[in-house]
Amino acid sequence: MSSQESKISKEEQEERRKELEAEMERQLKAQSAKRDWLFYWTLFKSTFLISAFTVGGGFVIIPLLKGKFVDEYHWLTEKDTINLVAIAQSMPGVVAVNSAVILGYRMAGILGTLVALVATVLPPLIIITIVAYCYEFFVRSEVVKTILKGMQCGATALIVNVGIDLVLKQAKKKLILPILIIIATFIANAVWDFNIMALVLIDGFIGLFLLRDKKYS
Repeated sequence: MSSQESKISKEEQEERRKELEAEMERQLKAQSAKRDWLFYWTLFKSTFLISAFTVGGGFVIIPLLKGKFVDEYHWLTEKDTINLVAIAQSMPGVVAVNSAVILGYRMAGILGTLVALVATVLPPLIIITIVAYCYEFFVRSEVVKTILKGMQCGATALIVNVGIDLVLKQAKKKLILPILIIIATFIANAVWDFNIMALVLIDGFIGLFLLRDKKYS
């Protein structure tokens, strides 16, 4: 029995070591990325596209951020992405804009913040301006209504996918407390319609006092 536990422990240590190495590699890539016009163009283009396709609520931004800045550019880790959105969600304002400000500052300071902020604000500004001028058409058009319904279904699928992915990752760690927090938060919001901002703050305080151990990192 002890040899089996030892084997599991070694496998967990090896998995943890690989995760740390991957995280360090991403951090080095983010730090070593040249802050030239091409970098700022990439940051602008990426945040512009993410803002343009964040349809259906702020949490849709998580898979979009992951796809661009974790999987494609390796500027962030998955943990960074979740932390970034959690902070953005707990602050006043639009989640996408808050996320862009944090991301831009982390990538390239004040200039990075301005680039990401402008790129994030432009898509909704352009779209809303067009909608305002063609309001009657958009209100009455069955084609537009059908398109929006389809986009809402896609956004829902993305949110569910992110939720399942996070739950599975916590389950693999075999730590009871994070799983209990997930279940309790879900029940409080889905069953009792508890305010989501209050839940985020409560979970934050729980993390501050109960999740300090390195095994939860």
